[in-house]
Amino acid sequence: MVSAAAGVAAALTTLRGCDFLSSADSNPEETAALLQLATQLKSGDRRIDLGNRVLGLIFSKASTRTRVSFQVAMARLGGQTVDLNPSVTQLGRGEPLEDTARVLSRYCDALAIRTFAQQEIADYAHWATVPVINALTDLEHPCQALADFLTMQEAHGDLAGQTLAYIGDGNNVAHSLMLCGALLGVNVRIGCPEGFEPLSGVLDQARSLAQHGAVIEVTSDPSKAVADAQAVYTDVWASMGQEAEQLEREQAFAGFCVDQDLMDQAGPAAIVLHCLPAHRGEEISADVMESPASRIFDQAENRLHAQQALLAALLGGL
Repeated sequence: MVSAAAGVAAALTTLRGCDFLSSADSNPEETAALLQLATQLKSGDRRIDLGNRVLGLIFSKASTRTRVSFQVAMARLGGQTVDLNPSVTQLGRGEPLEDTARVLSRYCDALAIRTFAQQEIADYAHWATVPVINALTDLEHPCQALADFLTMQEAHGDLAGQTLAYIGDGNNVAHSLMLCGALLGVNVRIGCPEGFEPLSGVLDQARSLAQHGAVIEVTSDPSKAVADAQAVYTDVWASMGQEAEQLEREQAFAGFCVDQDLMDQAGPAAIVLHCLPAHRGEEISADVMESPASRIFDQAENRLHAQQALLAALLGGL
């Protein structure tokens, strides 16, 4: 009989040396195996040593959880991180991306990039000769989605057939939740005001990837979105770069706060998720955030375990 560790390793072999720019960059079997490996690493049932490999972090956007979780993940894998903040490197003085990517590929074994445009990270992947990881762009946040579904799996078991309701802006987090959820057979409902829907191309892509009959849908009715859901998820209404729209968005999102009245319409054991940072009293009420249903800080911790699994897979540490 093949052991659980061997089965996971076999499923993830195809990711070695690959880029991870989108939740759609792994197939259903690989995505499920990443969550299984993350679970093994979290419990201590599996230990992996990457042999002092180096991860370069290029973060053009502010970060707490993503930066620290990547740093700790590499440390636990026996590796190191190098902070390549554009403000203190030649990137900030106009060095061409194609030069930077090729030079850093000679020093680092992988690059995790947090930036604005998805095209920028695609350009890094084109020029780099080491794996490039999307640590957040305006289009997607795929590492976050892995942690989110790991948290949902811990709470409710087998993900196929479960329902996740996302209430808020159809942003990068919503995009990755739709794509990753589709691969895992999770029904994903996006509840957002009209004019703030996810990109239609990403919605179509998610529907084309859906496994086990998963339904990916968008509604402007938050009550309809959360009905009988196993998880209710929200995010800030104005993402990084949208601060000037804060007042306008507060008005547009009136009625979309995840409060106890909305939670009462979800499934009886529904958990609450938020990718943080949270604005209590805006997208989520303080009592819901601190309620027994909240798994928000488990979710934040799971960034570490999910990214540890991803790094092990991409760097061939299995």
